[in-house]
Amino acid sequence: MFDAPHEIRYLAHFMSIDSAPVATELAGRSPGQIAWMRFRRNKVGVVAAIVSLTILLLSTFAPIVCRIIGIDPNTLNLESLNSSGIPKLPNGGISLEHPLGLIPGTGRDLLAQLLYGSRISFLVAFLTTALALTIGLFIGIAGGYFRGRVDDALGRFTDFFLAFPAFFMIVALSTPVVQRIQSWNIGGDNFARIVFLIFFLSFFGWPGFSRLIRSQVLSIRERDYITAAQAMGAKRSRIILKEILPNIWAPVIVVVSLSLPGYLAAESVYSFLGLGIQPPASTWGILLSNASRFVTAMPSFFLIVAGSLVIVVLAFNLVGDALRDALDPRSER
Repeated sequence: MFDAPHEIRYLAHFMSIDSAPVATELAGRSPGQIAWMRFRRNKVGVVAAIVSLTILLLSTFAPIVCRIIGIDPNTLNLESLNSSGIPKLPNGGISLEHPLGLIPGTGRDLLAQLLYGSRISFLVAFLTTALALTIGLFIGIAGGYFRGRVDDALGRFTDFFLAFPAFFMIVALSTPVVQRIQSWNIGGDNFARIVFLIFFLSFFGWPGFSRLIRSQVLSIRERDYITAAQAMGAKRSRIILKEILPNIWAPVIVVVSLSLPGYLAAESVYSFLGLGIQPPASTWGILLSNASRFVTAMPSFFLIVAGSLVIVVLAFNLVGDALRDALDPRSER
């Protein structure tokens, strides 16, 4: 005969045995340690993180890397080009001396140009993300914590910026704004263009950060520990800095990791269109623009430049996905 209490005890015992390793594994670990454990289990994310970190290190130490390999970004190897400006050697001039070949027309080493060009591209991407995040933090926390009229006013302010067609605004304002910055005599032509890109990309990019942070703050504000801090007479500044800010970093880190490749691609697009950095400086957008003119005559040039950009953007996106899974408490990985 079916013994319900006995079956229930058996199932409870079975479930406790099944969940025991998980509970033991998570016991005594901080949220950061649990997130790191989940991240390490994501093999794709780990590989993407290694690729991203390697690319960042190569970009940061590009002068040292080029010196070790024996290549120079400014050397013109014109003797290695034919009368049409195409490298004489097959496959775009790939050799032991030039691992990725030569750039047609100038004969510069492609690997050196990619490494040096990535420094400007990463600079624009990182500074744009940092500035957009800073603005979004202030406005998002203010709207989410104070609510009421403050939230309504900041919400309409955010909607106002979201209504702008960012791409067309940047295209339209590029020439006059760059000329105005150049008139200040602070830096050269490319300095003005870098400032322009960072300012306007972050100018139109912060509303996304702001909305995410506001939604997180609205949720956290109703937690018991926030109510307890308010009841104990804690100042608003302390509640925001000590209680709210540390608890919104998980989703912010994920969004930042996904925004970086977006801004990296944006810089490449504007430089490709001639609105960003200009030669003789090198960025991935300039290299892609040059490569597009030699798709038929030298397809390896285009494939290497486009492939490099795809690998970088894909690696950072995969890292962002892995971080999202690792920081999500509902994740089963």
